[in-house]
Amino acid sequence: MDNSYSPDLITLLDEDNQERNFEILDVITEGDKQYYALMPVYENKTDMLYDSGEYIILESTDENGEQLMLEVENRELRARLSKIFEERFNEMFYEN
Repeated sequence: MDNSYSPDLITLLDEDNQERNFEILDVITEGDKQYYALMPVYENKTDMLYDSGEYIILESTDENGEQLMLEVENRELRARLSKIFEERFNEMFYEN
């Protein structure tokens, strides 16, 4: 049995036009919108020591045929999505 794990990765450009790699932890689709829970991936393992260990939630949107990932700025929506992601993480990792 092959127990290897290969994460789903995505590369995004930050506001400084620097490439950042993220692992896609989960995706929620609501209507025509998709929300991603992403965890930073570091090439240098010592950089992980200084990371908060928190995931980020981004909304995928299409602008002129180009996919953009935007921060969810609405606090109520972000809190609701966070609760959904946390419940799903618990189901995936702790309730088996």
